[in-house]
Amino acid sequence: MIVIKSKNEIAIMREAGRIVAEVEQVLREKVKPGVTTADLDALAYASITQRGATPSFKGYRGFPGSICTSINQEVVHGIPSKRRVLNEGDIIAIDIGATLKGFVGDGAFTLGVGNVSDSARRLMQVTEAALMVGIAQARAGNHLDDISGAVQDYAEERGFSLVREYVGHGVGRTMHEEPQIPNYRQDKRGPVLKPGMTLAIEPMVNEGRWETRTLRDKWTVVTKDGKLSAHFEHTVAVTEGEPDILTRL
Repeated sequence: MIVIKSKNEIAIMREAGRIVAEVEQVLREKVKPGVTTADLDALAYASITQRGATPSFKGYRGFPGSICTSINQEVVHGIPSKRRVLNEGDIIAIDIGATLKGFVGDGAFTLGVGNVSDSARRLMQVTEAALMVGIAQARAGNHLDDISGAVQDYAEERGFSLVREYVGHGVGRTMHEEPQIPNYRQDKRGPVLKPGMTLAIEPMVNEGRWETRTLRDKWTVVTKDGKLSAHFEHTVAVTEGEPDILTRL
């Protein structure tokens, strides 16, 4: 069942989303060669809790971190570690969740570490643009597949592939609600979008093929071919008018 949020509930989600956006800015300034993903995790935990929220990911199904930190060929769910040191030329996807007053804000971004290759930079640019193209379709009266198809078309027309085993999702009182939001077109158009729906739209775009595998830690998802992957995400509310992005300043 897709839960429709009231205006008051969306207002709380906007507060949670603002915290996600603020923490993103804090982390962007910290990402540089020599920093560990554990350093980023500790900073995220402090930044989220200082703002009166709790990290949505910490303890979720046993996940040990406050954020997910996925480097280079890692797609999603990378576990922060003191042993994972950022190197010049890496790209890192950081996924942030903040729970405030019982509601979740969920967002992600991918950032280059120092100077990165032109191909890595293009992958990140296309992934973020694909997210925005998808968000533009999050309008009352459209169907869910309008979002999925827009993301797929944008990325594939530029030579990239979309991860298929992991998808976006509804978000609200819990981190994962209905509906699932694939980043590729389905055989059916899916539900009609209605005002009050809150969606976490999150393209995961690969430089090579779309297939992935999970590492022995049972969390970290990597590309099967070892090529780069990027991930961007916003929490969005469907309104009577323009899509309302809740996870930005």
